[in-house]
Amino acid sequence: MKKATVSIIIVSILVLSCNTSTTKNNLSEVKNNVKAYPENVQHLSALLKQNPDSTGLRLLLATALDSIGAYKEALRQMDTLLKKDSANFGLWFAAGQIAQDAKDTTRAIMSYDKALRIYPSPDAMLGLAELYAEQKNERALLICKHVQELSLGREYDAHCAFIAGVYYARTGDRNKAIQFFDACIANNYTYMPAYIEKGIVYFDNRQYNEALKVFRFASTVNALDSDPYYWEGRCYEKMNIKDSAILRFKQSLHLEDAPETRAALKRLGAG
Repeated sequence: MKKATVSIIIVSILVLSCNTSTTKNNLSEVKNNVKAYPENVQHLSALLKQNPDSTGLRLLLATALDSIGAYKEALRQMDTLLKKDSANFGLWFAAGQIAQDAKDTTRAIMSYDKALRIYPSPDAMLGLAELYAEQKNERALLICKHVQELSLGREYDAHCAFIAGVYYARTGDRNKAIQFFDACIANNYTYMPAYIEKGIVYFDNRQYNEALKVFRFASTVNALDSDPYYWEGRCYEKMNIKDSAILRFKQSLHLEDAPETRAALKRLGAG
C-alpha cells in the first residue's frame, strides 16, 4: 500500500559540510557489477576510484545510490565517511535520510540523534519527528511544537502540521488527523503527501466517496503525480466500479511503474 512520507533534503547543508579528507584508508567501492547501475552512478563510481579521499564525491555517490534504491551500498558509503569524520552534522543527517528511505528506523533515529547533538537543525528535528510519528510516539508532537516556536515560516509550519497529522492518523484520531492535514495544505496547497494521507484516513474508515473527493482534487493540484490516480482506483475498486478503477490504475501506472499498481490491475483482470 502506498503511504506518503515527507523527506526534507537541504542540499546546501550537505555540500557545505563536506571537505576533502587527507586520510588514505580503505576505499569503499560499489558492487562488482557496477555496470548494472545507471550511467550517473557508474560515472560517480569511476571518479571516486580516481579520488578515493574525496568526501564530496563519496557523498554524491551515496545520494545517487539512495535515489535508485541501493540503500545497503549507500549506507556503506556513509559508514566510510563517518568513520573519517564522526563530528560532521551533514554526514549524520544524510545517513539518517538514507536509513529512513531504507526503512531502517533504528538506524535513522540514531543518525538524526547524532546529527542533533552536533547541531540542532530544524530539518533533522523534523526527520526525527516523522519517524516518531510513524511509531505513534508522542515525542513527534513535542518536536513539532518546538520547531513551530522557532517561527521559520509557512513551509516549516506545513511540515509540522503534516507530521502531527501522521501521528494522529496512526493513533486512530481521525478528526485531529484531518484537522492537521488541512492545516498543512493551508500553508502549502501543493503538499501532495497531506492530500494522500487525508484521503487515506477516509479510505481506511470506508468513507470511499469522501476519500475520492480528496484524491480527485489532489490530481488537479498535480496531474503528474501517480499517487492520486492510484488511490482513486482503490476507491473505485472498493465501490465495485471496475471500469473506473482500471482507468485510474492505468493512469497511475503510466506515470510510475509501481508493483502495487500492477497487482491492482491484475486483481481486476486487466494486468
